[in-house]
Amino acid sequence: MTYDFNPLKKKIKDVEEWLKKEQSQIRTGRATPSLLDNVFAEAYGTRTPLNQLGSIMTEDPRTLRITLWDPSQAKDVEKAIMAADLGVSTAVDDKGIRVSFPELSGERRTSLIKILKERLEQARVSLRKVRDEIWSDIQAREKEGGMSEDEKFRFKADMEKCIKEANASLDDLAARKEKEIMS
Repeated sequence: MTYDFNPLKKKIKDVEEWLKKEQSQIRTGRATPSLLDNVFAEAYGTRTPLNQLGSIMTEDPRTLRITLWDPSQAKDVEKAIMAADLGVSTAVDDKGIRVSFPELSGERRTSLIKILKERLEQARVSLRKVRDEIWSDIQAREKEGGMSEDEKFRFKADMEKCIKEANASLDDLAARKEKEIMS
């Protein structure tokens, strides 16, 4: 008998994607449009993501340019960016909105690394929960008579190998982001 590890692999992939998304929102010295993904502006009576109000482009390494499709929304978008408290400055001009990211201080870099490590730990906790669910399922199948004890421990070893690889992948993602923050 074989055990289907596809649900485990899918959950591992979901955790990795979650961590990548969370890391993309941690601001480093470089400006990327994804930093504004969680900013919503009041437009036409509803809260709307900025990427639906205009195009967001990188102008230079520390500046983003938002070109609005409806220039009359500029003040609302600027207000939303300031309310998001991203530590950026904005300027409205005839081409749209310019979002400038200041140079990071040593203290701010340290706090960003702390946030990064918290998110990494959240991802690890998620992996442990997944591992516990799979291990419970394997044990339940063995009690039902669906597998031998030897198979149970072989499947446990396979599961632990998948989890170990996933943890190494998460550590690698975090190490790269930490290096990016410190550079």
